[in-house]
Amino acid sequence: MRWLAVVAALCALSACTAEPKWADDSAVTQARYIHDGPTSLTLITAINNRSGNGGHSALLVNGSERVLWDPAGTWWHPTVPERNDVLFGMNPTVYDFYLDYHARETFHVVLQEVEVSPEVADQALALVKANGAAGNATCAITTSRILQALGLPQMSPSYFPVQVMEDFAKLPGVSERKIFDDSPDSNSDVLRYRAQQAAKAAAAG
Repeated sequence: MRWLAVVAALCALSACTAEPKWADDSAVTQARYIHDGPTSLTLITAINNRSGNGGHSALLVNGSERVLWDPAGTWWHPTVPERNDVLFGMNPTVYDFYLDYHARETFHVVLQEVEVSPEVADQALALVKANGAAGNATCAITTSRILQALGLPQMSPSYFPVQVMEDFAKLPGVSERKIFDDSPDSNSDVLRYRAQQAAKAAAAG
């Protein structure tokens, strides 16, 4: 039955559970990062290596600034301010930390990038900032609705990260790459290590 599939998907989305946060203005302003690449959207999907089910959906938006929409995500970093599931200051180092956190022995990460106009990219920025914190296990549905609101006809609302990924793959010009990692499944170690690195860097500076 369809409702059983929905329940199973919600149970599988253990990565989609987090509390809302609101960083202050000074932290957001200081962290602001402008990427020199083309304006684009990158859908990030964590896939369970055993079942093939999706564990999380997120969206990297590169417009007038680069931010990460991480709905109900559990990733954090002491140097990265967050407002209602929007992570600011997504420079290459921070972005790599994020991907490293999600790619591990039980999950791989699929990155799908598509170039968009500056207007569409900034519309996406406005939408993720205005959305508010996502509820638990709603990473796919909130992300798909944002993409649909951008006027992308290939996108339809879905609670399933893999379905969102498959819809996104239909966009013209989309590129894809996959990240595999054999790190231990307990990604709390990654967070702890990155926090220690940040503390050492701050002390040295």
